[in-house]
Amino acid sequence: MSTSPPEIALLQDLVATPSVSGSEAAVARLVETTARAWGLDVVRDATGVKVAIQGASPGPVLALVSHLDVVPPGEGWTRDPFEPATADGKLYGRGSGDAKASVAAMLCAARDVAEAKQPLRGKLLLIFGYGEETRHTSMPEAVDSVGTIDAAVIGEPTSLDFAVAQRGLMMIDLVARGTQRHAAYATEDGAFTNAVEILAKDLARVATLCQDQPHPILGHPTITPTMLEAGISRNVTPATAKAVLDVRSTPCWSHAALAEAIKDALLCEVIVTSDRLVPCETPAASQLLAAASRIRPKARHYGSPTCSDWVFLRQCDAFKCGPGTSRRSHTPDECVDIAEVTEARRFYAQLAEEYLAKS
Repeated sequence: MSTSPPEIALLQDLVATPSVSGSEAAVARLVETTARAWGLDVVRDATGVKVAIQGASPGPVLALVSHLDVVPPGEGWTRDPFEPATADGKLYGRGSGDAKASVAAMLCAARDVAEAKQPLRGKLLLIFGYGEETRHTSMPEAVDSVGTIDAAVIGEPTSLDFAVAQRGLMMIDLVARGTQRHAAYATEDGAFTNAVEILAKDLARVATLCQDQPHPILGHPTITPTMLEAGISRNVTPATAKAVLDVRSTPCWSHAALAEAIKDALLCEVIVTSDRLVPCETPAASQLLAAASRIRPKARHYGSPTCSDWVFLRQCDAFKCGPGTSRRSHTPDECVDIAEVTEARRFYAQLAEEYLAKS
């Protein structure tokens, strides 16, 4: 029998249950079984696992939100990625920080709230979705299935600091059109355009675009070329040359405005292939953040460069906070500081009790 605290024992079980995106059934059953054994009201369906604790009187709905899927292990591990191991105050394994530490801490915090039997108003909800690490996240449907949500904490690795703004993500194909010819005669047979040269000129400019509306926390949008494609043979000039741009947006720019500014500045054709992950930020007068800051007054407020399911709760009073650091996410030998997981359990429970307290 494990002698670890409940949140750590649960985290070990979660890590030991592989849940690469698209294969979350076993870990979802584990979460459901655990919640049910603790006497919590739980539903598992195609959108995720949802736990509800109903207050004694009407009031706001607070959601603790995270995801059950993990990225594939990849290469470079020095240990079995799905065999949880502890060393030097850390717990190792795929998903240990991103984001099963948040899941374990949130579920144990819900149990603490339920067992404390304090007179709360409103409702505490836990929503654990599938497929967050892919473009097929179930969170939009999960959020729709539970009705009104007034406030939310998104459980992602932030070292228990408060991410009060989050960059959005827009993907763009940059396509240059040129003339396909034998390279030896490229300029000798009439008008000629080299698609590679056109693309190269535009790529040299993208880092300087959209710099006139900085966000106070996130700064400027970033535009980063990540993939290149051109040519059918080394001695043939290409008819097309393409680059993929990773555009990290801020709340100062709508995705439509960003796309228009990029189109106006460049020669290439600009094709937006994805723009659903819009930027988010915590409301200036956030009651949830005020309560969180009273509990953790030394927590840093910062802007997060990484996307999350926050985008599907952006109309709520929300911020992102969880144990672990995103710099360890998706890496070989992923790990989380054990003490942070225990502290996260206390924080989530205290935040729920304060935010939902009867006045």
